[in-house]
Amino acid sequence: MEPADVNFYFDPVCPFAWMTSTWLRMVSAQRDYSVDWRFISLRLVNASVDYDTHFPPGYEEGHTAGLRMLRVAARVRAEHGREAVGPLYRAIGTRTFDTAPGERSGGAPGSRAFMDEVLAEVGLPAGLADALDDTGLDAELQRETDEALALTGRDVGTPIIHFQPPHGTAFFGPVISRLPGEEDAARLWDHVVGLATFGGFAELKRSLREQPQLASFGVQPGEVGVEEDWHGGSRRLKK
Repeated sequence: MEPADVNFYFDPVCPFAWMTSTWLRMVSAQRDYSVDWRFISLRLVNASVDYDTHFPPGYEEGHTAGLRMLRVAARVRAEHGREAVGPLYRAIGTRTFDTAPGERSGGAPGSRAFMDEVLAEVGLPAGLADALDDTGLDAELQRETDEALALTGRDVGTPIIHFQPPHGTAFFGPVISRLPGEEDAARLWDHVVGLATFGGFAELKRSLREQPQLASFGVQPGEVGVEEDWHGGSRRLKK
């Protein structure tokens, strides 16, 4: 298999990974990039962390939902090929982030009802949802999570993008809270690639972020979300 132009490591419950993935899809359509959608689990990254003292309420449940959906994605990749992962991620993200919670049909992300609807939407067998509880897939997800972090170092969040793999550079981000327009998408991407391809570049960082311009956050197109401080890529209460 030829390397993709971009390897994109995502956790399906990360709103910023979703924003960046949507932007990357816009650029890919304009530049004819190939993307290999790969896995990084925030639940496995934080396996040794006490969620009650380190994160706001709900984070452990959210990260666990991401792990459950990644198990399904891993099963989909094994049985239907890498090309099936992108449409699956798009369907998960659209339901999770581009739909207001009160308007979402089915169950919560990571539930069987949610995955049943996602799989039906992308034309995959319903039985793949059995992987939600298959902890036997966690070793594969851990290996891929470790692969992503080996490219960047461990003090990062999601997404991780590997430019021109296998020999290109990888970085956490870019983190965006607003989606660029079609005419700006590729131009903005070129600026990122310009930094990423300079051998001495290591980091450009700002922990203050707007809430992403997503229906799930109640931030509508044209609105600007409330600015928050995200420590190390998450709203951790402690390092």
